[in-house]
Amino acid sequence: MATSIVQGMLNLQVIGENDLSAVDISGDARKIFTEITGVPCYKSPDGRLQEAEIVVLAVKPQYAEDAVKMIAEECSGKLIISIAAGITLNTLTTWFQNRRIARAMPNTPLMVGCGASVFAVSDDVSGEDRVMINSIFNASGIVYEVDEEKINAVTALSGSGPAYIFEMIDAMTEAGVKCGLPEELALALTAQTVKGAGEMILQKIGTPCELRKAVTSPGGTTEAGLKVMNSKKFRGVIDEVIQAALQRSIELGASVFSNK
Repeated sequence: MATSIVQGMLNLQVIGENDLSAVDISGDARKIFTEITGVPCYKSPDGRLQEAEIVVLAVKPQYAEDAVKMIAEECSGKLIISIAAGITLNTLTTWFQNRRIARAMPNTPLMVGCGASVFAVSDDVSGEDRVMINSIFNASGIVYEVDEEKINAVTALSGSGPAYIFEMIDAMTEAGVKCGLPEELALALTAQTVKGAGEMILQKIGTPCELRKAVTSPGGTTEAGLKVMNSKKFRGVIDEVIQAALQRSIELGASVFSNK
């Protein structure tokens, strides 16, 4: 996700390579990050954060506290943006001893300028800070500020959502191949169909219900397909998927403490 955020900012020239620096203890992760973004990535902070204005904490939640211990002293008074799933603002405030903190949940389409991000903030985040947070994520998609209690739901919906869409695209492509289409063509048609359907919603051409009805002729091919979806309880499956991801997001936050 850190790579997606940085790549998105660089692609849309929100910030330059020379104004960014990264730290990761994993040699493989450092190599991949720098190969993709062109931004240097170091094994340890070594004072590099002292001149930083904004620090982004982009680690797995189970490693978050140890990561913060390495940098907290250098982050005094700085704007901290955490994308660690499940870690609350209160916890981050305690770890950093800093109340200028935002908790964000972006998704990987940031890399191509089509991200969906939300954030919540702690007490000392100013209006100017909010503008900066918006600029980081808004340049690569859409961004909303929400109450923190909604972050776990966002994680389940849009944070994890690209994987669900990729799974659907893969399944539709496979079905297209079974119907006789070349795989490359089936994939291109499916991906463009998903992109186009989403754009119709974003441009407010109609609600999902209205647009579905508009393309569904009585007794036609679309109706035949929708009947199968209904018989297989497609909506119920999607609900279960989102609920499972929501519960896991909550568990990840709790496990940070239960494992101590």
